[in-house]
Amino acid sequence: MVMGWLLAVVLFFSAPQSAATFTIGGSAIAKPMTLSSADLAAMPRESITLKEDDVDVRYDGVLLTTLLTKAGAPIGALRGKALTTTVLAEAKDGYRVVFSLGELDPDFGGAKVIVADQRNGKALFDYQGPFRLIVAGDKRGARGVRMLTALTIAQVQ
Repeated sequence: MVMGWLLAVVLFFSAPQSAATFTIGGSAIAKPMTLSSADLAAMPRESITLKEDDVDVRYDGVLLTTLLTKAGAPIGALRGKALTTTVLAEAKDGYRVVFSLGELDPDFGGAKVIVADQRNGKALFDYQGPFRLIVAGDKRGARGVRMLTALTIAQVQ
């Protein structure tokens, strides 16, 4: 009995662990995708520095608009119905935040938002990641979705 339990524990810890991912989907994009840290590492990187407890903290990741463009969202071509497009960011714990595509688009609001996977050059803490939205310029951090699991892009009807 003990040998069976020990074998199960060894097999569990030696089995390859699936890489953490988040998805981009929804009715307003052409190419739904699932992205990992390796995928983000291969893309152009951006940094945002925030004050946390009076200390500067640098987050590194990929611009949200870069990811949305890659998924086929109408970034840079917003007019008419496209201006009713929203981005719903969802966390592992059920926390949700909505952005309008217009506030993110560089031709309109131009809000700098990144999907971060690093904090001060290291992987995010477990309670933050593996992916976190970081919004430059927000006075409060409530839209900095931790443990990001999904981005859903849809038009409001």
